[in-house]
Amino acid sequence: GFQSPSSILCDSTSDRSSIGPSNWHNPLAEKDGMPGVAFQWLEVEGPIEERSLVESQRMLLGDWNPKLDASPPLSVASKLIGDFANRVYRRPIPIGEELRFIDLFKKAMQAGNSFRESLLASYSAILCSPEFVCFKEDPGRLDDHAVACRLSYFLWNSEPDTILRELAAQKKLNHPVVIREQVERMLGDPKSSRFVNAFLDYWLDIRKVNDTSPDETLYPDYYLDDLLADSSIEETRSFFTELIRSDLPIRNLVDSDFCMINERLATHYGIPGVEGIGIRRVSVPAGSPRGGLLTQASVLKVTANGTTTSPVTRGAWIMERIVGDKPPAPPPSVPAIEPDTQGAKTIREQLEKHRTLADCNSCHAKIDPPGFALENFDIFGAWRDRYRSLGKEGERMDGYGKNGQPFTFRSATHVDASGTWTNGTHFKDITDFKRILREEEKKIANNLVRQLTLYATGAKVRFSDRPEIHRMVEQTHGKQLGIRSIIHAIVQSPLFLQK
Repeated sequence: GFQSPSSILCDSTSDRSSIGPSNWHNPLAEKDGMPGVAFQWLEVEGPIEERSLVESQRMLLGDWNPKLDASPPLSVASKLIGDFANRVYRRPIPIGEELRFIDLFKKAMQAGNSFRESLLASYSAILCSPEFVCFKEDPGRLDDHAVACRLSYFLWNSEPDTILRELAAQKKLNHPVVIREQVERMLGDPKSSRFVNAFLDYWLDIRKVNDTSPDETLYPDYYLDDLLADSSIEETRSFFTELIRSDLPIRNLVDSDFCMINERLATHYGIPGVEGIGIRRVSVPAGSPRGGLLTQASVLKVTANGTTTSPVTRGAWIMERIVGDKPPAPPPSVPAIEPDTQGAKTIREQLEKHRTLADCNSCHAKIDPPGFALENFDIFGAWRDRYRSLGKEGERMDGYGKNGQPFTFRSATHVDASGTWTNGTHFKDITDFKRILREEEKKIANNLVRQLTLYATGAKVRFSDRPEIHRMVEQTHGKQLGIRSIIHAIVQSPLFLQK
């Protein structure tokens, strides 16, 4: 008779030598077998016109069709080269600038190259020109074309579109009302996701989410969980997008009453009632520690090493990325703390050695407390009351990892997430710590303005820029330091409009 794949895999008497070790177990298996998917019908549509290819050809070749006219006159080449240079320079090309590229085209033709090959030689030279490789920004007030570039590369991570180019040509991009209108238009465009993704990659280190892999033995339930990893990245991006879209107050960075999750993340966070793979806005249940950046899986993963968590690493990350106080580098003579997977000592006990040294204690007194506040979250952000251990002490945990093998780790020592903030205020857990950190909203806003200004201009914020940073924070305070309002304040600022 016919046997389904699930019945074969779950039958202990079956010969499984060809599919893996004898104790292999699907961690997703239910009593009636393993999960699967059934398709009732499937529709395929195509072929789809490759419009992007057609558009790229039009940008390079204009109306010239190589199949109809293999050797057009020089005037056609001159126009194509001039139009291409005008496009990639992001501003009108200086009079006579295109002549040197036309001369290059002529030389390529004389060398026996085809019309198309000669054009590409000229285009390659244009793309190597400093006018393309570098932004042209003269000291002082930026001209309209430079403003168009700053706006576009800030909010779209791309060249100015036709609207920005036309406004620049009409010298309208130094008017505050016009700039505000354009920022609103650009933030409402799908291309603004490029800004969100790139900014978060460097501000929060989200680009490093997959730099470490969960330990196969200590965290086998996370092993090869690509859905969780991808969902965690999308959560942070969607969360920041929502803050911008609704101009929500900056305190939401620390503590919000909603999160952007799907079913996989909801299961991970212990939030009921969420189904499906799509990320959506979900209210944080009463008593849940979620809400804000600090308790998101992506942030908690980039601040862990795949094996253990370190209050030092997480505390330094919070101080630098959220609060804006970058801790100094540790003394070279003090060795780093080695991960203890046997559970012999808690992380607090290990840090006591560092705190006995005066040079170390001055820094650890600042960076350890916020890290301790996050100790209830494991290397991928799941809640824990006890640390995992590979030692002999503690309760053996039941279950199977993604590798199909039974858990071998134990639930060991209790987590202590208490600490004392720099102002002397004591907290007992992450909820308490969030409440304390919310009171630092102006300091957090000051840091975000600095981070966004650096990203928008490419220039470090100097000591002399501090009054302007402070002014922008005060300007948006009446709007509860809304994230969208902060972006508007930055693009209207002399730091953005001048060089």
